[in-house]
Amino acid sequence: MPRKPTPEPPDGPPKTGPVHVLLLGAGGREHAIGWKLKQAERCGKIWFAPGNGGTREVGTNVDLPFDPVNTKNVDAIDRFCRENGIGLVVIGPEDPLCAGLADRLAAPGRAVFGPVAEAAKLEGDKAWAKDLMRGALIPTADSRTFTRHEPARAYAEARETPVVVKAAGLAKGKGVLVTRSAEEAVAAVDDLMLKKSFGGAGETVIIEERLAGQEVSVLALVDGQNLRVLDPAQDHKAVGEGDTGPNTGGMGAYCPTPVLDEKTLRVIEREVLVRAVDALRRGGVAFRGVLYAGMMLTAGGPKTLEFNTRFGDPETQPLMMRLRGDLLELMLATCAGTLDQVPLDWDPRVCVGVVVCAGGYPGAYRKDDPVGGIDEAEEDPDVKVFHAGTRIDRDGLLVTAGGRVLCVCALADDLATAREKANAAAAKIRFPGAFFRRDIGGRVS
Repeated sequence: MPRKPTPEPPDGPPKTGPVHVLLLGAGGREHAIGWKLKQAERCGKIWFAPGNGGTREVGTNVDLPFDPVNTKNVDAIDRFCRENGIGLVVIGPEDPLCAGLADRLAAPGRAVFGPVAEAAKLEGDKAWAKDLMRGALIPTADSRTFTRHEPARAYAEARETPVVVKAAGLAKGKGVLVTRSAEEAVAAVDDLMLKKSFGGAGETVIIEERLAGQEVSVLALVDGQNLRVLDPAQDHKAVGEGDTGPNTGGMGAYCPTPVLDEKTLRVIEREVLVRAVDALRRGGVAFRGVLYAGMMLTAGGPKTLEFNTRFGDPETQPLMMRLRGDLLELMLATCAGTLDQVPLDWDPRVCVGVVVCAGGYPGAYRKDDPVGGIDEAEEDPDVKVFHAGTRIDRDGLLVTAGGRVLCVCALADDLATAREKANAAAAKIRFPGAFFRRDIGGRVS
């Protein structure tokens, strides 16, 4: 049965005058988005829910829950928007998008930046996304999907070449286990399906061929019809230098990346992004928001690893540093279907973002340690420190509150210099156990 078509979004805020913004999320991505929105000519007040220790410098942090499963919470957000004249709601993380928060917050006079739940399934259900890719002829790795442990284990054990084992559900960017042998593949299946290391996200697993090549992040703004590809970025997920150790939510990123030439980028736009949006539209679903394709540049051409349906973290931080366009107008146009009418321009320099982490991450890590050195790190005008896992304690001190604590971004004319500046600034950050990778961008320079 065909899906019920996605309803047209209500009219957004007026075309003139200030636009007040509510930004939902607490990470470095949200801090960077808010920082860039604040530079827009028409940006009014910005509220962050819940925000972090750095977002308070951009706007106001509010204790406003955004669990879309709880109707009272959604009602509270709606009431806050009405009482404060919110013209734009920006939903940062994937969980509320996949649970339908964008659908439920749509209202006259209010634009909601983020795809509806049916479109967010591209990220929320990797097995469903794999089916869509196959049906739309989107290049991707060969794979099998399993809902029962024993068949998955037997398949992994029989594979003669290395595989990747993925949790089909949301796992905070960590539910992808890259293996080198059948033994490791079996252990990965057991980890996801028996030990439930990522909870319900691993009830369904995907076992796919392990692709070789450079990985790259290609993000695009999509307004239901028009698609604007952003400059490509490359992130580094492994915790250790030289891409060693377990995967994390991201240890750093840089933009733009030279691994992707203009010709290949156009191929990805045409054969991956456009095909995905068209496949959704044929099913009655209009995609509005950010479509993020994680790509592997193989010897046989670019192949899709996965889709995300929001800005990436930490890719967003370098992207926002380089964006010269008006982010507020770009977001409003994405919601309204007029993206082709808004200019998009970039700083020609390279930006490197280095994530400073708490000791023990991505395992158990310390919290509540005082953070220092940010002012010293930002003495260079081309350096900006975005907060992620920070908060203000009862004594008014900035303390650690997460595994990925800060993202230190630096602009320079070339990648090597940008990395050097970012590392020098990150070294000025002080809290017990702080560590960071010094080789962000090292795959190409």
